[in-house]
Amino acid sequence: MADEQLLDKIHNLSDLELAALLCLIAREHCLISTEPDSVDELAEELRLVASTTFNLNSAVVSCHSHTTLDEFATGLLVQPAHTPPSPANTRSVSPYTLRHEPQASGGGPASSTGSYFPISPSPRIGGPMSSSSPAVGGTSSSQILQPRIANVILAKDLDRAPRAVQIQALELLRTRRIFTRTSVQTAPKQFLFIALVGAASGGQARVTPHLNDFFYLGHWHDPDEDGFPYLEEELGRQKDERDDDAVSTTSSSSVVKLNLHSPPSTSTGLGLDSQWLTRNNSTRTSSSGGSSSSSSSISPRRNGDPPVFTEVDISRLSLLSQTTHTSVAVTRYQSNIAAFLRTHRAVAPGSVTPAATTQLARLCRSLAPLHGLDYVTPSLVALAARKVYLHRVQVVDDPRKERSVQWGSDVGMVRGMLEGMGAEEVLEEVLGAVGVPG
Repeated sequence: MADEQLLDKIHNLSDLELAALLCLIAREHCLISTEPDSVDELAEELRLVASTTFNLNSAVVSCHSHTTLDEFATGLLVQPAHTPPSPANTRSVSPYTLRHEPQASGGGPASSTGSYFPISPSPRIGGPMSSSSPAVGGTSSSQILQPRIANVILAKDLDRAPRAVQIQALELLRTRRIFTRTSVQTAPKQFLFIALVGAASGGQARVTPHLNDFFYLGHWHDPDEDGFPYLEEELGRQKDERDDDAVSTTSSSSVVKLNLHSPPSTSTGLGLDSQWLTRNNSTRTSSSGGSSSSSSSISPRRNGDPPVFTEVDISRLSLLSQTTHTSVAVTRYQSNIAAFLRTHRAVAPGSVTPAATTQLARLCRSLAPLHGLDYVTPSLVALAARKVYLHRVQVVDDPRKERSVQWGSDVGMVRGMLEGMGAEEVLEEVLGAVGVPG
């Protein structure tokens, strides 16, 4: 079982941090969705999470309908931390520019690395961009280390990318390698690929079928309720620094907090319906020093602070998940959920795959140590099912294809039954119908 110090760190994480942590524990990858207008902010938030929480470098790849294989492969690479690019010896090789950020991989001291962003980013993200490129020419290979795949890949709008690019992404996840024109790049030991998809809901966010089924879990981030605390803190700090540099005629010089949407939620993991964690204790001290009966405040950490989770912590949680016990009754409960989903009238055939059943069992075992348990409970199974099947369950798009129609059901009544039915509604209906073991 995890020690109290590790559990305290876990309970102070946001939902995005928990999603990344669970993927790192299982060495799997995920799909995170949000509203289409908030994909850029979500990418920046996760970039800051990777740096400050896990001390991992990251690369952001912006995909579109005309993204080429070379652009995708080049966007995965970052310049080695101790080899800054020289403006005098650079040449452009892709539509991505190098942006420096204080972070490092493998749990070492933070240093300056790069991640790739489009030349014309969203104006809401902003910030100065370097016009240099990571590919360095005119220098011998013995003096410069070649770019390598980043620890965390944030693929924005991957669902818009051509099918060939999505297939290449699948090959990268399966083999942990990718071929460029000049070399074969291998993913690092700590490697996390996150597909960022803009959609109206989590159940509508998906990519090509095989890649979609390969993702470990799906998570919906609500920008209004959850906000972007790291990004808001970063933007507020930048604005405060600009205010300090300017000559002020007033006596007030407080930090200005920029709210991109509504103020971020100050609670993490409070309920099984939409959160990752449940609190086993009735009172927990918040990170701001106050006391809360059911929540803990999210306090973004600065880039100079040590990472919250080291590689040793992640390995410890991974080992605990492998030794977690699952009883026969809980295993039967998992199987019943999969069976009920497969036979649900609104679920399209083929949505509930064998891979999803395997991932459900793995996620249940990974969630247990985060709750301080060495066994899987039915509530953890229900929570894991909401995450594993969110991006997989597809609702029948044509009432005439619903399975009961072939036995005489009225198409009009079936159409009324399917109206307003999404993956979230199907999951809640199934979880309410399946008997919970005592």
